[in-house]
Parts: sequence; structure tokens; C-alpha cells
Amino acid sequence: MSKDATTLPYRDGVGMMLINAQGKVFVAKRIDMVAEAWQMPQGGVDVGESPKQAVLREIQEEICTDKASILRESPKWHYYDLPDDLIPKIWGGEYRGQRQRWFALRFEGSDADIDINTAHPEFCQWQWIEMEKLPGIIVPFKRALYAQLAEEFRDLT
Repeated sequence: MSKDATTLPYRDGVGMMLINAQGKVFVAKRIDMVAEAWQMPQGGVDVGESPKQAVLREIQEEICTDKASILRESPKWHYYDLPDDLIPKIWGGEYRGQRQRWFALRFEGSDADIDINTAHPEFCQWQWIEMEKLPGIIVPFKRALYAQLAEEFRDLT
């Protein structure tokens, strides 16, 4: 890599912890990873867009539903760094990782209201899991972040 990763900025993004009526959390397996790479939906914040607008757009883009309401917005930005070998492969090598505003949302639909076969699919399968299992199924470089989120939103399940 030609650039020092510590000089690169963080990409602004949002993430969502979608919680169903049984208190389980939505996770989906990335379509572009060979390894078991599960995650909660997330995405970038467009220019001129607030994090709240971005999370409502992203839920529609990634899982084709609007059957959710925001329960809580994280009061702080959460950060994660990409491993050095991934930096040149993601976002054109322009970012060291992401700075994300996370939201907890209550899913108000049925499983039939979720569709991961979007115009630009990111996931190949999905499931509902217990919140405490989140850090164990995520890629290693996001585990600390997911542990923080499970603690922050624990009271909502």
C-alpha cells in the first residue's frame, strides 16, 4: 500500500440494529465474501443527507423494507479500522475505515416483508439472532464495535 493508513480519513456511514418482536436482531451474510461474514445492514451517508435520512434509505436499499421505526440513535460516532490488506480493495483505497452513527430500529413487519434480492444485492442469506451472539459472527475487525453496540442497545430487546 502506498499510503500510510493513519493519514487516511474515515468514511461517514450509518448502521442499523433491526430488532424484531421476539427481541432478536437481523443479520445478513455478505455476498462478496468467501468466509462466513455476517453483519447488520449499514451504508454510507450521502452528501447533504443526515444520518437519520441515510439509515431510512439504507434499510430500503439493502433489505427492501420500510416496516421499521427508529427506537434510538447512538449518541456518539462509532469507529472501526479496516485491516491493511483490505484498504486498497474497499472504497478505492481512500478510507482507513468507517465512522458510523448507529440506530436501533423496531421491525414492524413480517419476515415476508424482507427481501435481500435487491437491484444491487449485498447479501446471500439472512437470519434473526440473539443480540449477545453478534460479536461472535462478525468479521474480526468489527467485533469490538459489535460488542459496544450490543451493550448500548441491550435494553431494547
